[in-house]
Amino acid sequence: MPQNLLFNQTARVRAIDCGQQLPRQRNDHRLTVLAALLAGLTVAASAASAASDVVISQVYGGGGNSGAVYKNDFIELFNRGANAVSMNGWSVQYASATGTSWQVTTLPNLTLQAGQYLLVQEAAGSAGSANLPTPDKLGTIAMSGTTGKVALVNSITAITSASSPAVLDLIGFGPTATAFEGSAPAALSSNTNALLRANDGCTDENQNATDFSALVAAPRNSASPLHACGTASNTAIVTNCPASLMLAANVGGSINLSASDLDGQVKAITLANGSLAAFSLAGLVPATTVGAIASVNLNVANTLGLGSYPVVINFANDQGQTATCTVSVVVQAASGITHTIPQIQGSAATSPYVGSTQTTEGVVTLRMANGFYMQDPQGDGDPTTSDGIFVFTSTAPAVAVGDKLRVSAKVQEFVAGDAKRTITQLTAPSAIITLSSGNSLTPTNISLPLASADEWERYEGMLVRFVRPLVVSQNYFLGRYGQLSLSGTRLEKPTNRYPARSPEAQAAAAANLANLIVLDDASSAQNPNPAPYLGADNTIRAGDTVSDLVGVVDFGLITSGNPGPTGYKLQPLGVPVFSRDNTRSDAPEILSGNLKVASFNVLNFFSTFTNGATVDGETGQGCKLGTSIAASNCRGADNLNEFNRQRAKIVAAMKAIDADVFGLMEVQNNGNIALSHLVNGLNAEIGSAAYAYVPVTASTGSDAIRVAMIYKTEKLKLVGAALTDADAINNRPPLAQTFALANGKRFSVIVNHMKSKGSCPSDGSLNQDQADGQGCWNALRVQQAERLANSFIPQVQAAANDNDVLVIGDLNSYGAEDPILSLQNAGLVSEIERFIRPHSAPYSYVFDGESGYIDHALTSKSLSEKVIGVAEWHINADEPLLIDYNTEFKVQDLYTATPFRSSDHDPVVIALNLQPQFVDVSAQITSLSSGLSFNRSTQSFNGTLTITNIGGVILKGPFQVELNGLTAGVTLLNASGNHNGSAYLSSAINSLAPGQSISLPLVFRNPNKVGITYQTSVFSGNF
Repeated sequence: MPQNLLFNQTARVRAIDCGQQLPRQRNDHRLTVLAALLAGLTVAASAASAASDVVISQVYGGGGNSGAVYKNDFIELFNRGANAVSMNGWSVQYASATGTSWQVTTLPNLTLQAGQYLLVQEAAGSAGSANLPTPDKLGTIAMSGTTGKVALVNSITAITSASSPAVLDLIGFGPTATAFEGSAPAALSSNTNALLRANDGCTDENQNATDFSALVAAPRNSASPLHACGTASNTAIVTNCPASLMLAANVGGSINLSASDLDGQVKAITLANGSLAAFSLAGLVPATTVGAIASVNLNVANTLGLGSYPVVINFANDQGQTATCTVSVVVQAASGITHTIPQIQGSAATSPYVGSTQTTEGVVTLRMANGFYMQDPQGDGDPTTSDGIFVFTSTAPAVAVGDKLRVSAKVQEFVAGDAKRTITQLTAPSAIITLSSGNSLTPTNISLPLASADEWERYEGMLVRFVRPLVVSQNYFLGRYGQLSLSGTRLEKPTNRYPARSPEAQAAAAANLANLIVLDDASSAQNPNPAPYLGADNTIRAGDTVSDLVGVVDFGLITSGNPGPTGYKLQPLGVPVFSRDNTRSDAPEILSGNLKVASFNVLNFFSTFTNGATVDGETGQGCKLGTSIAASNCRGADNLNEFNRQRAKIVAAMKAIDADVFGLMEVQNNGNIALSHLVNGLNAEIGSAAYAYVPVTASTGSDAIRVAMIYKTEKLKLVGAALTDADAINNRPPLAQTFALANGKRFSVIVNHMKSKGSCPSDGSLNQDQADGQGCWNALRVQQAERLANSFIPQVQAAANDNDVLVIGDLNSYGAEDPILSLQNAGLVSEIERFIRPHSAPYSYVFDGESGYIDHALTSKSLSEKVIGVAEWHINADEPLLIDYNTEFKVQDLYTATPFRSSDHDPVVIALNLQPQFVDVSAQITSLSSGLSFNRSTQSFNGTLTITNIGGVILKGPFQVELNGLTAGVTLLNASGNHNGSAYLSSAINSLAPGQSISLPLVFRNPNKVGITYQTSVFSGNF
């Protein structure tokens, strides 16, 4: 059936030029087995009594200070009670020792088990050598290393006083703290010592001075071993047993049982006295540590007769405690099969048996937390029908992979995010009867691409094996949802190669749809920790490959929210292992000329944050957008910590590129403020004032972001002031600057950032998405391109008195889209097509699993011949969002201050060889003039001038020989022209080898018959 596999990636972690806020919930009805088990172990408790048992167990404010081991400040919490407590709606808050203003870090929505720790990472300093253990929450509060106040609060609203009834726990530390529990504050902390609550967090006498001690920082997180306090001793054994096991007559079967004890070890699991001989326990795995899970298999013999049998299982721990659970084993005659799985699936878009109750049979291929997949082991041999189906049980099913089941359930078409595309499943089963166990199925072999995207329907719910390697085409949602987009080959955006609306573009789009599947992680959990599929350097790059991938084909949501983007997914069996086929590089690989220019979209580099604070410590500030100035208009970093992380990545990339000119996009439109912070950071990293910015112009547009330029001052000089085109067609005006090299050669750079493809209008105009692959606002981008080519470029060339122009920037148009074709038709040359396309498909951006370049390098024809190379440095488009500078949604912080994922666009680097039109080579030349003879008929004096290469290298022609200081009244009649007031002769010879000579005729008019004198200067090139 028809479907759209290429999902809409406009859901972004933060608002950017073409995106929206990433949804925070994921409502796919398929849950992980682990999540369900954890939920089953959660013990309900009274909030009033349990809340008081969660305490602040450790506080450390020396992170990143001189002499510190850890890079970050942190706050540690601990549940010292006997019952689990929900952290939903809680926060930790910090104030200085004498301050009354409290900063807030909201706690994650999780349940803190009895004896469990929770680690909140706060701001980083510039020193320290070790990362914290994986934090459970990331905050940005910069705490004092010696004295302050920390409160645990049962709301996320900043308190106004430490005596607020919302405060659950409080520590004041250092002698100047104005609020604390008990008679005195806790001791001073330091850059090495944290304040730790006694007895691993168990002691709480409401006396900060004695409850806490200054000891070496030792952070613990939720994955640390549980610690049972004395007040929580003798907690009950918690059992995990399925309510029932249904078996067919004469079959037998087994099911797994487990139990744990928070403060003890479950050592024995036995059947109750009087149990039938048909029941037995096998494979006991006792707990070996406090709180560990003990498990055993309950086996049922095939001799058990029809009927229902309650089986009581006893559990005992090492503290003399016991617990029991009862499993109802039901043996019954299996109902007859009404239809096979392939018959229920049918060959149409929906099942022919929707709404009816059917009995069918299959082997379990994948167990989920609220259902399972099963497949007809024989199939029907019809390639148009699927042999597999999902059975929705709503809770963890009592089945195992390999069980052959007879299932009676209702046929349903489930809406998995897209009402136009449903998935056939069985729901509300009235009977799930095990017929046999230990069965295996041979996966169906398939490979990508399929003949068409419609073919996915025939594999829905089936166990498949991809017989050819698959390549990662996108990793954007890896950290958020544990997903990767895979394809048979790297997918190129159709309009990156073919003009929109062309038959070739349409065919390529259809081929891409048939060449994509989303690898999921068999989980609906958001922000999985750890993120799956990561390899070397804590990354997985687009272009990496995986072989022999086996799993079950699913269809459903591929982000969060229902309705939402959907697609076919593969739920893997086992852990796929990827090969790093697309390796990183330390710097762009490009030929060396005498000039290097780079285009770099720096993804919302703002010095004003979304909370109204600034890098310089101001508060209550805002960002410009149209006529509005508000903090809500700000983008990029949310706080100083994120700003420092963002800048460090961008600076690392720019330092490695080492361009003489950088054209930048998405810099905050606040004059030179944000730009100067970037330049200062880059110069500090280099160790000298190497770069300066091109001063801001009067017209920077009404958007919150602008384009900018920086350059190396020792390499280049500004020629005139920067120019901009403030025409209303440009929402972000292009910026032009002419530069001069030390050799005198001039060139101009124009930085552009055309209208994005997002934030679509609904006015019925051509700026709406025309479904031709070019997105929204294409008509406006064409107008911007025409204005650039027909008006602004000529203006820049005239002002520079030089035709060499380089057009760079994010044009928000792929390589063969209308705006780019318009610029090429106006005479500009695509250097990316010229240098990169012959070797591989060029790209600087990945969207919806397709790669293409929207970051361009276009030249005037006069400059094109001086370009010697172009490189796209793939440090961003191929890297997962998971490793960028942002801290939200990241329980696993894999940030490094490296170039990788410094932005979402790859920088483009252009190498040029700009030489002057002529070079003085007189020092390598000797000149010899012959005697002159007088021609009476022409009244001229005639002779020759011979020049000889006395140097050691070949001189490149043509040559211009200038006669300087020619005697007054004497004229060189055969002069080729006049240069700087002197006549000159030209020779078209291509080269002059060492020792080689050329002779040029001399014809003078000398009416006064005076002596003729002059000095020669010889130039290589043309005047």
